[in-house]
Amino acid sequence: MEKPVKIKNVSKKYKLYGRKMERLKDLLIPGKSYGKDFFALKNVSFEADKGDIVGFVGVNGSGKSTLSNIIAGVIPQTTGEVEVKGQAALIAVNIGLDRKLTGRENIELKLLMLGFSKKEINELEDDIIEFSELGQFIDQPVKSYSSGMKSRLGFSISVNVDPDILIIDEALSVGDKAFAEKSLAKMQEFKEAGKTMFFVSHSLGQMKTFCEKVLWLEFGEVRMYGETNEVLNEYEAFLENYKNMSKKQRKKFMEQSRFEENG
Repeated sequence: MEKPVKIKNVSKKYKLYGRKMERLKDLLIPGKSYGKDFFALKNVSFEADKGDIVGFVGVNGSGKSTLSNIIAGVIPQTTGEVEVKGQAALIAVNIGLDRKLTGRENIELKLLMLGFSKKEINELEDDIIEFSELGQFIDQPVKSYSSGMKSRLGFSISVNVDPDILIIDEALSVGDKAFAEKSLAKMQEFKEAGKTMFFVSHSLGQMKTFCEKVLWLEFGEVRMYGETNEVLNEYEAFLENYKNMSKKQRKKFMEQSRFEENG
């Protein structure tokens, strides 16, 4: 069976500068590199099968959102290979929404960008609005929305355009429980239809209920990838130790192996 997502030796590097002068020197002086290279991801490799629901876990800053954005095509990798077969939709609070536009205008803009015709947009719009449960707020500017309302709008647009691959980055961690349960039920429909999904959440309970596989990222690298219960048992044991670390110890832990000096 052809795998819809293949990630091979993917790294994402950013340049961090301690002073503005370093940034300026980096631009003006050829053959010399200043600042530090920071690796948000480092040689990440894994594959997902059709119908897989893969959870991404790791403490804040471990690279989960960076990986989600690369799979969705929002940002490019620095090195490595990314193969994604089919249309991918990323659902994350504030991603892809124009704050100045109303909810309805955002729906129309997003669908136009995805290549839908005006007729198709008119057919989809009512279903999207109904699923979002935003009511009269649909015609208010998104800048007036709460995080939960933005999440509802983003989720409603993405699931109604029927993507092949769905990536949900903390979008169900905001808002009310009833909408989260409705969203999980919709995701279950997608699973039964054989779609591939990636699920980023701090709710390990949701992961245990919904995901079949889990990818654990640490320092931007793959610590473990496998069956949900096996990985989460190890991850929960790690979290117990992590919670007992001081702020200084946590900072040192997260910076481990991720910086390379230049200059």
